Amino acid sequence: MEFEAVIGLEVHAQLKTRSKIFCGCSTAFGAPPNTHVCPVCLGMPGVLPVLNKKAVDFAIMTSIATNCTVARESRFARKNYFYPDLPKNFQISMYELPLSEHGWLEIETAAGKKRVGITRIHMEEDAGKLVHDEFAPVSRVDLNRTGTPLMEIVSEPDMRTPEEAGAYLRKLHAILRYLDVCDGNMEEGSFRCDANVSIRPRGQEAFGTRAELKNMNSFKNVEKALAFEIARQTAVIEDGGRVVQETRLWDANAMKTLPMRGKEEAHDYRYFPEPDLLPLVVFPQWEEELKARLPELPDARKARFTSQYGLSDYDAGVLTSERELADFFEAVMASCKGEPKQAANWVTGALMGLLNARGLSISESPVSALALAALLTLLDSGVISGKIAKTVFEEMAETGKAPDVIVKEKGLVQVSDASVIEKAVEEVLAENPAEVTGYRGGKTKLMGFFVGAVMKKTRGKANPGLVNELLKKRLDA
Repeated sequence: MEFEAVIGLEVHAQLKTRSKIFCGCSTAFGAPPNTHVCPVCLGMPGVLPVLNKKAVDFAIMTSIATNCTVARESRFARKNYFYPDLPKNFQISMYELPLSEHGWLEIETAAGKKRVGITRIHMEEDAGKLVHDEFAPVSRVDLNRTGTPLMEIVSEPDMRTPEEAGAYLRKLHAILRYLDVCDGNMEEGSFRCDANVSIRPRGQEAFGTRAELKNMNSFKNVEKALAFEIARQTAVIEDGGRVVQETRLWDANAMKTLPMRGKEEAHDYRYFPEPDLLPLVVFPQWEEELKARLPELPDARKARFTSQYGLSDYDAGVLTSERELADFFEAVMASCKGEPKQAANWVTGALMGLLNARGLSISESPVSALALAALLTLLDSGVISGKIAKTVFEEMAETGKAPDVIVKEKGLVQVSDASVIEKAVEEVLAENPAEVTGYRGGKTKLMGFFVGAVMKKTRGKANPGLVNELLKKRLDA
């Protein structure tokens, strides 16, 4: 029997506000434990929450960007459960009346474009963090994160493969970064994903029993965890067993999921309306004002890159996958008059290779957009060759010097004097008579050998186009 997977994702995105959702405590990451706390987020008796409007603005902007319908009235609820990092013994969340519903995102798959539905987006407060001691059976509670504003973005179970889930997550992550409502740092927990996955015989409408996967801190780990869980559930059913509804943890070291606890249902949390907060009313004018503030989003920017710069879908997709990368490319294009394709190749090739090797983000690049534009200007004007440009780029990354300074200091100006290159051509042909005979006998692929020899003789400074022209003219004479 052939099975197919049914995958739905729940993303918790930490909103990029300076203060928490119901109090004025800082949301800054990395402070000493239990220093960003107050009576409100510690759940002391008699305190009252006050809603952070900036957090609501960010959640509404996300709802608009993901094609959701924003509710005119939504309501906070108490989600009751008991855990050491939850000081009130309940979490303020939303349940029956979420902020927005019925959205969608379009992703690229191997079979083409696919629309993934978004069930709902609701707001809630984050819990604290348990820090487990490596050497003793002790866990310590850090409540700095308690009360940090979150959005929970719940997808429809529309994804069928781990790759589709990865594409959806990357698209959502890019949108949140473009909106600047979430920093998207998965390692610090500001963008977290839980996955619900089940399998069913292909063609069957009814869903199978699902497992919820947690503890996945990268896109790749989400895809690996889903692939393992799909294989595990398939093996259970093929062996005559029954999949149990439960929550499972992904162990990235062992590359497998492990049982954690039985899966809770909504009634287990005893939801009821939060008595200390009024309903949240979003007037049309408020929504329209936020809609007008939205930046150009990834899909629109990708379409513009293909039309304005003549880039391929692939190049435009890579460049617009991160807002900062797209900004960098446009800053390069604004400062040089070269071919967009060449600039795209340098940004996605040499620059991204350098950043990946050093573990840096584009905002930390040792080569600025202006410096790269200056290098491309030298290349386009024929001052330096492509080979020399790579040498200059490496020196720019190491020293921070401007490209024209490096070219001048190291004497790297491209030789375009025909008489100088002709002399080198004559010397190469005189030193390699057998190859000359071979070329004239029909072995035209030897042209690459001659070009390389001339470039070596001129220490890479000769104009490659002129070298090819003069060699061909001399050999064909």
